[in-house]
Amino acid sequence: MTDLALGQQLPERTFGPVTMTDIVRYQGASGDMNPMHHDDELARSVGYPAAFSAGMLGAGWLAGYCTEHFGEDTVRRFRTRFSDVVYRGDELVASAEVARLFDRDGENLVELSIALRKSDGSVVVEGSAEFVV
Repeated sequence: MTDLALGQQLPERTFGPVTMTDIVRYQGASGDMNPMHHDDELARSVGYPAAFSAGMLGAGWLAGYCTEHFGEDTVRRFRTRFSDVVYRGDELVASAEVARLFDRDGENLVELSIALRKSDGSVVVEGSAEFVV
């Protein structure tokens, strides 16, 4: 993707609906076996309506969305912040906007403003990323 312009929106991508299998597979791969992510009874005992996804699963989907456009070898920076809980059944939409085009250390770079939202529009993960273009 080389013809980029400031403010350009990348095509969105949908993930989900999120399943327990998605959550548990991520837990196994990451080594994060916190039972809050797979034990509904425990999650309810502390005030959640059900077990919920690990935030890093959403960040991983967002990273995958970005690298589908620019490739894994082009990543120079990836930062995220979690802002909402994701439950089974949620459908998530990844989006990115070109925030800056610049050069650094002899590389042409793009900075993206990135977000992962629930289908109701609420942001669950947001951040920024830089890629070589």
